[in-house]
Amino acid sequence: MKHLALAGLLAALPLGISLAQAADHGPIALTYGNRPFFLIDKMEDGPLKEKLTACIGQTPKTTTFSIGHRGAPLQFPEHTVESNLAAARQGAGILECDVAFTADKELVCRHAQNDLHTTTNMVASDLAAKCTTPFSPAADGKPASAECRTSDITLAEFMTLQPKMDAADKTATTAEAYLGGVPAFRTTSYADGAHLMTHAQSIALFKELGAKFTPELKDPAVTMPFDGFTMDDYAQKMIDEYKAAGIPASDVFAQSFNLDVVRYWVENEPEFGKQAVFLVEPQDDNWDEQDPSTWANSPAEIAGMGINYLAPAIFMMLTLDENGDIVPSKYAEEAKAAGLKLIAWSLERSGPLATGGGWYYQSITPAIDTDADYYNVLNVLAQDVGVVGVFSDWPATVTYYANCYGL
Repeated sequence: MKHLALAGLLAALPLGISLAQAADHGPIALTYGNRPFFLIDKMEDGPLKEKLTACIGQTPKTTTFSIGHRGAPLQFPEHTVESNLAAARQGAGILECDVAFTADKELVCRHAQNDLHTTTNMVASDLAAKCTTPFSPAADGKPASAECRTSDITLAEFMTLQPKMDAADKTATTAEAYLGGVPAFRTTSYADGAHLMTHAQSIALFKELGAKFTPELKDPAVTMPFDGFTMDDYAQKMIDEYKAAGIPASDVFAQSFNLDVVRYWVENEPEFGKQAVFLVEPQDDNWDEQDPSTWANSPAEIAGMGINYLAPAIFMMLTLDENGDIVPSKYAEEAKAAGLKLIAWSLERSGPLATGGGWYYQSITPAIDTDADYYNVLNVLAQDVGVVGVFSDWPATVTYYANCYGL
């Protein structure tokens, strides 16, 4: 890991940010911070706690087992320079840019094409009138609402926006108030002065940080083709930006929930296709991790398409045995049998786990009642399911575990 200051990094990247705008936050040295130890302290006594406690004195090391999910958005605005610097400092060896496109068909890092109303200040900016659905205040029992898309504005306009923590106050009666609503388990302490990125800028930043790349091509909110821009054009443009930057295909894990997109890469960009990742989540409420008849595509079918990496939501790979213990699901077992390399998403996304963990842990809710269960879940994913990487909103949690177990 290079020991570079934030100001130096920004100066080295084509971000259009002057040194006067970028404070020097010190060298990029690896740190676990306090959170892994906070979680370990909360664990019940047993072999896993003993193992993790025995590693307290270890030196943090970067690992590709630890993947920054939008950077480190538990506390930093997602898909910003600062969020990814935080993830790199926590030892994430792979960093993510979710890829969307602007009105002039330029690629930018956003979790969704239509999230600018919750992830930036657009509804309260000079660009507010360009939103697909401008801000509407809460009134007569109806919540406040808005929808602002990257495709509503040009790249130049996008870069004038101020990123913020992903949230909206649906009780708001003004656009400024709508920018609030941040969950109590997150913070706005690190949002001031954060910087948005284009996809190309994320490539430059991640390369400078010594990390590998996992860009996710997001399904558009607009009808495709968009002004002649097809899905194939979109998928190809993303890959072409890695080629233009001289990034070897072996360092890129291109991902998508769209099976047609992943197959496009496998068939048209075979070197990148070798590490293309098919992201999966249940298609409806009838999905059961133990019942193959409810799966849209079996792992064997996916492998038969030439896809080598599969990334299911955490709960898809886990279930409870007769004793109530967390164990691999039938879906996970069949994926391993098919020879697929598995990646899990997304640890630390749910916030406090005292009420069962929510959507990400729905198959094992009875076994989830404290934040310490993040490590219990991670241990089963790593040791029993055999995943090769884990996305996390706070990568230090995964990095600490991976370093302790030599992953």
